[in-house]
Amino acid sequence: MAKRERVMRMSVEQPLWRALAGYRVLTVLYAIGLFATAYDTFARPWVAVAFFAFLLVWTLATLRRVSGAANCTKRFLAADLTIALAGIMLTRVADSASRIDSGGPTLPSIWTAGAVLAFAIKGGWRWAAFASTLVAAANLIERERLARDTVHNVILVWVASIAIGYVVEVARASERTLARALEIEAATRERERLARDIHDGVLQVLAMVQRRGSALGGEAAELGRMAGEQEAALRTLVSGGLVPVSRVSEDAALGAVVLAVDEPDEDPAGPVDLRALLAPYATARVTLSEPGAPVPLDTPVARELAAAVGAALDNVRKHVGADARAWILVEDEPDEVIVTVRDDGPGIPEGRLAQAEGEGRLGVALSIRGRLRELGGAAELISVPGQGTEVELKVPKDVRGKAKTR
Repeated sequence: MAKRERVMRMSVEQPLWRALAGYRVLTVLYAIGLFATAYDTFARPWVAVAFFAFLLVWTLATLRRVSGAANCTKRFLAADLTIALAGIMLTRVADSASRIDSGGPTLPSIWTAGAVLAFAIKGGWRWAAFASTLVAAANLIERERLARDTVHNVILVWVASIAIGYVVEVARASERTLARALEIEAATRERERLARDIHDGVLQVLAMVQRRGSALGGEAAELGRMAGEQEAALRTLVSGGLVPVSRVSEDAALGAVVLAVDEPDEDPAGPVDLRALLAPYATARVTLSEPGAPVPLDTPVARELAAAVGAALDNVRKHVGADARAWILVEDEPDEVIVTVRDDGPGIPEGRLAQAEGEGRLGVALSIRGRLRELGGAAELISVPGQGTEVELKVPKDVRGKAKTR
């Protein structure tokens, strides 16, 4: 069954660009409003009118430029900051000296901060420090003296822009880290799925060829030896594997990019009776005990649960022997389905599972526990030396609902 790929983009930076676009529109209207209320006090109001007409057109025409880091180029940032600085210097030309000396605002007023914030979001705190320093110098030149309110405004813009630039840099680093973690998780899940399938098929066949070849001797023994080598190499491959490097988008505002692989949609046929999938395991040596009524589960869930039962029976045949007896018990509880597989073997020595996992033999870790973990369930293994082994598999009935809410 084919899988589908999807691209996940993560960004906490994009909302900052949207906020900046809104800020620029509101502040240009605010600056025009300040001018309109003090029109009569301006020495050359026509200079201010010309500047505000240009500033309004520039702000509205460049909204797309501040929609993302890709559109906000260095050339645009330089032009935008130049307009802000020019507006500050034109204040001395348009406004009266008495109003300027009394602490009146510059022509662009707080619109200037938008130009500085664009530097901060685009390039981080170093770019913000550069732009805010130029604005500070322009304000001091326009005032021609170190007034308290001027110094206060300069420091406020300088600190705020550097802080936002630093936050943007931290956010970008966090996005890349999160993207890497998500991609590692997706790759690990896919590797575990492949390892389960390989363990249930190829590795079991290679192990059987090795045992039979060694028993037959002659040329078959050499074939068995080669099968054993290939089994060991394949176990090493599926237990390791490579994790692809995460990518970043061309537009930094869109954040890091993760290529995720989705499992195909659930079988449209709907639920199946788990008993039908477990029935083929019943033999002269395997006893199946099941409820009298159907045990419905979603098709993918039932198949994975049945595969886990098959893996448990494979372990019985491999480690106890072909003549071992096993029992399968199916319990249909209100909230979950419990399947227990028990054998009459000698049990598992303490520490053997951890040793096997270290050697790359992941039958219990992947084919059983891994499958149940993917389903939101659990697998518990109980073994007492001399009294056999019992594997209890639990799967919640609302697996699909839980998967959507996680």
